[in-house]
Amino acid sequence: MKIALVIERMEVGRGGREKSTAQVACALAGRGHEVTILCQLGSPVGESVELQCLGRRGLGRLGRLRRFVGDVQEAIRPGKFDIVHTTLPIPGANIYQLRSGSVPGQIAAAARRWGIFAPVKRALSHTNAVRRQMASYESKVLSDPGVLSLPISQMVADELTHFYTPARKPKVLFNAVDIPEVSDTQRQQWRKEIRDKLTVGPNDPVFITVAKNFHLKGIDHAIVAFARFIHGDRSKGNARLVIVGKDNPESYLRHASLRDVGRQVVFAGPTDNIFAYYSAADACVLLSWYDPCSRVVLEAVRWSLPTITTRFNGASEILATGAGLVVESPKDYPAIISAFNELSNRENRDARIDHCTLAGQMLTMDRHIEKLLAAYGEVANL
Repeated sequence: MKIALVIERMEVGRGGREKSTAQVACALAGRGHEVTILCQLGSPVGESVELQCLGRRGLGRLGRLRRFVGDVQEAIRPGKFDIVHTTLPIPGANIYQLRSGSVPGQIAAAARRWGIFAPVKRALSHTNAVRRQMASYESKVLSDPGVLSLPISQMVADELTHFYTPARKPKVLFNAVDIPEVSDTQRQQWRKEIRDKLTVGPNDPVFITVAKNFHLKGIDHAIVAFARFIHGDRSKGNARLVIVGKDNPESYLRHASLRDVGRQVVFAGPTDNIFAYYSAADACVLLSWYDPCSRVVLEAVRWSLPTITTRFNGASEILATGAGLVVESPKDYPAIISAFNELSNRENRDARIDHCTLAGQMLTMDRHIEKLLAAYGEVANL
């Protein structure tokens, strides 16, 4: 089968949907399919996957968006590919996998962070020409009965049926992740190395969060909740909240210092081995304002690391099995502090770890690819 995967940028180091798309591309190629990635800019993801960089041209963000959509439509002219699978709404594709969520869902999430000023933010969003164009493309794609939309969580599927009237019922294809195969000995070695750097003992609680957009992932709220957790129990004074990711930590460091947890909140920067940090942690926390289905939570679950997240994260659906705790919002401090306390207890963590092991079996890339190929077959038979 000749498959085109469409994404604006193909840089695996950016994480998120770029990394997921690369893993899907390599898995499909590994099963003997001819896979081509169409993007504006990017770097190769594997010898068996063809990369076509169509260029980043056009005047301004709107011009570049329109030019890219036009370039993709030219590249996927009829007969060239059996399946055109895109991660953004491009008329002419036949699989639309919403790795970034729906456009109106993104707008609603942006407004949500503004609190009482949410109506102002929503009004400003309607003046954003790029958003309007994306919404127009999305509406056109979803109104096409030849397109199968694949939201990566039930949360995103609910957005589609709330904001649109799709010509075809969306089919949830829950996100999945690959994890490295390493020995327990290697995990323990990573745990010791990282915890030694953090100057924590074997029984000191360590929480990890991973983000490249600190505001969107609620890092400021995580610091508030963590500070209250620390100050509420002196025995937790050597706990750590470790933030891994590439963003400017300056204002967050001040925020931590003002709350007298400047020593306990650690900004580790980006890393090429996030699994070493997962190994060092006792729990993961990701207080998302919006996440279609966070890879971080799925990686943590597959790594048997209990997780705290919000209901605004589609990945929270997998935690309902007992693999973690779901709070109402990044500002739900009592629930977040309660979750910190629960996961600081070894026996509580062990019970959650058992649930992680079971839930992780549902999150393998092999399972995801099987369901994706079934969706391809459904489209091909139209």
